[in-house]
Amino acid sequence: MNNETILKKVSYLETFQVDDFINQLLSTSDAISVGFLNQHGYNLVVNSPSIKADFLSLDYILRDGIGIKLACKLSKINPGANLNGTDLIPRIIEQSQAYSQPVNYLCYGTIEPWLSRGASKLFKQSPFNCLDGFQNDDDYLEHFRAHLDKSALNIVVLAMGMPKQERIAKMLTQTIGARVLVICGGAILDFQAQRVSRAPEFYQKNGLEWVYRLLKEPKRMFSRYVIGIPIFFANVAMKK
Repeated sequence: MNNETILKKVSYLETFQVDDFINQLLSTSDAISVGFLNQHGYNLVVNSPSIKADFLSLDYILRDGIGIKLACKLSKINPGANLNGTDLIPRIIEQSQAYSQPVNYLCYGTIEPWLSRGASKLFKQSPFNCLDGFQNDDDYLEHFRAHLDKSALNIVVLAMGMPKQERIAKMLTQTIGARVLVICGGAILDFQAQRVSRAPEFYQKNGLEWVYRLLKEPKRMFSRYVIGIPIFFANVAMKK
């Protein structure tokens, strides 16, 4: 398994290209999916062929974080702008609400009350349907089929973390015959509901949000960062 395969799948956008990219997503006539690759996701992909297949099945992958930026530089790839879901997904929703055609919103992830609070804020009081992030895979497919609007663009935000959300995204886009935009959003609903606080601007501008999250949630983030970062650099250095 070549570790650079996933890097080559990423769409490296510059800041000035983002609005056009969002408009492209919203004008889809098919079922498409968008995800984000960060250091944690890279580690998952390298260590699991099935997870790698789920990531590669995404129609678009965007670079998230300083770790992937460094990996790109080592592979002589222009890393483009940092496009994390916490910032980009609200922009997608905002542009969708100025869209000339109807939009149907769904979200799957986290737990109540954060699910409803986060979704209400993200969708700006637009109607939505949701399920928590601890259902069986088929439950999401069944729920989506029940709430699918074939006359609208169906936007599905998956906020259940890696690698489950990428697996669900693959299942939805390969099974549903409708206009669907599936977005893998990680902790987006928890951020929107303020269950998890966003790093101050200094950390964001310097690619240090991971430091802030580690300081705020040391037990939960210890494995991802303290253990995961050295593993990430070892994985980046490997040539298989």
